[in-house]
Amino acid sequence: MSDAVRKRFGENAEAIAAQQDARTAATAERVRRLLTLTGEERALDVGTGAGEFALVLAPLVREVVGVDIVPELLDQARARAPANMQLVEADATRLPFPPGSFDLVCCARTLHHTPRPELIVAELTRVLRPGGTMLVVDQIAPIDPLAALELNRFEVARDPSTTRILADVDLRGLFDSNNLVLRHAEHERHQRDLDRYLDLAGCEGEHRERAQSLAPGGYTAELGWYVLTRPAPRY
Repeated sequence: MSDAVRKRFGENAEAIAAQQDARTAATAERVRRLLTLTGEERALDVGTGAGEFALVLAPLVREVVGVDIVPELLDQARARAPANMQLVEADATRLPFPPGSFDLVCCARTLHHTPRPELIVAELTRVLRPGGTMLVVDQIAPIDPLAALELNRFEVARDPSTTRILADVDLRGLFDSNNLVLRHAEHERHQRDLDRYLDLAGCEGEHRERAQSLAPGGYTAELGWYVLTRPAPRY
């Protein structure tokens, strides 16, 4: 993953952590509703940032490992981490774990920050045990190609670490190519305060003016939640 990701998130680690903390309760409620857990799982959160999903999962599983490439964000996560949560600095496209290491893998708000999202989904699948569960959460682009182009122009102007926000059909294609079974999908919409959204990315000066000129009117972001299974082999 690019140096732009490290720079953008490293410089804004405290603000990102504060935003994650503010939505932890809502995230925890949705995760508990979507996932059926026994408490004995070993879980992985790829692109953990300041640990939002890892922290939500920690009380629900035996062990959770959070992975990110931004050391400043991992420091924020460590300050919040319980005893059963481990943080690892690693690239999501080259995870340092053997095949089938985890019962549950999670990747939230990460795929649109890499030029090769298919590599991340392939790695998530590789380290997930057969029969295990995958949770993918990411912003969704409109199905209309022109609307998607306009959205991505704005998002890249706001945050140069953004590569491309995928449409629902693109994400489902990535899942299908890894033989993952989609068990449940749902979307949620968020009305975004433009100034606060630009502040979060550290978008200032000429870059801010350009992003403001490209912003969709009354910007409402759509977030997709996907619960998938890696099928166990049949003998």
